[in-house]
Amino acid sequence: MKILLLSPAHPLRGGIAASSERLAQVLQEAGHEVVIYSFKLQYPAFLFPGKTQFTDDPPPPGLTIKTRLNSVNPLNWLLVGSEMAREKPDKIIVRFWLPFMGPCKGTVLRVARWLSPKKTTVTALVDNIIPHEKRPGDRLFARYFIGACDDFVVMSRSVGEEIKGFAGAGEVRFAPHPIYDTYGAALDKSTARRQLGIPDGVPVVLFFGFIRAYKGLDLLLQALAQTPGIHALIAGECYEDWQPYQDIIDKKKLAERVHLFTDFIPAAEVAVFFSAADLVVQPYRSATQSGISQIAYHFEKPMIVTNVGGLPEIVTDGVSGYVALPEPGAIAGAMQDFFANDRTAVMQEGVRREKARFSWENLVRVLVNALS
Repeated sequence: MKILLLSPAHPLRGGIAASSERLAQVLQEAGHEVVIYSFKLQYPAFLFPGKTQFTDDPPPPGLTIKTRLNSVNPLNWLLVGSEMAREKPDKIIVRFWLPFMGPCKGTVLRVARWLSPKKTTVTALVDNIIPHEKRPGDRLFARYFIGACDDFVVMSRSVGEEIKGFAGAGEVRFAPHPIYDTYGAALDKSTARRQLGIPDGVPVVLFFGFIRAYKGLDLLLQALAQTPGIHALIAGECYEDWQPYQDIIDKKKLAERVHLFTDFIPAAEVAVFFSAADLVVQPYRSATQSGISQIAYHFEKPMIVTNVGGLPEIVTDGVSGYVALPEPGAIAGAMQDFFANDRTAVMQEGVRREKARFSWENLVRVLVNALS
């Protein structure tokens, strides 16, 4: 089939862009022709909380990426939809993660289908349908987008239930988020820690990814205050005011045990951070699926996740890590159990067994079946 993938891609940075590029590669390996339609303007600068939307990493090899879409220009939506129709696609796969994108993508998809000389079906690969941080208009914009799609593939069952709550939504299928397997091999732990300036021989937990209130970094810092001797590696750009986190670090006297790297982490450096850690902690207050878990699986690191959204679907409690309540005491208890009882080896083996559930081929199979 000829498949158009409407999604962020290089030179845009972030997990959705990276995973869509990997998806395109796997679709091509399965014999499909794939063209990615990405953004020339994804967010206006005043709406983007980070320092830059772009990466310095080289483009992924072997992919056709057309940088076309402007998320706030309706005339552009008509032009891009017309261009996509001229591609004569059999199928369109569209990534959706934020209702802000609903008017843009909903219009592009409608135009592409109306003008296409052949029947084109649309499947949405939905990361979130309603965001963690809700805003006025979310449901209206999401409803408009949903009306442009034939069916949906979700990577968290909780997202699937939200989609089913919209009248007229098509079939919803589930496939777990695949492993991020593009970050290379792990480093020797001592080597990684030396690069980051972290002492060898101390227990280290990793919080990775951009920092926002719903991700619960404050819960981890409060848990750290209850677990003397454990160090925390915090790696990711802060998308909000850092001062409340610094206040906890200062008040609880954690500075010697908290190692901060609060810039965006380029792809080439991801392996260093995961290799330096013993345990990955995701203390989220709300969640759907998580790409961070899938990086942890790639580097075979046990995890602590909270029992929110789709996170318990990813980590099996007592096997590949812990599923804890989103509160400092529960997170602290899981960290203490892991290190005090030396569960590294047994949980790493559990991680290796669990990895088989998260293949890219499975996601492609579900997408193509939904598209047929």
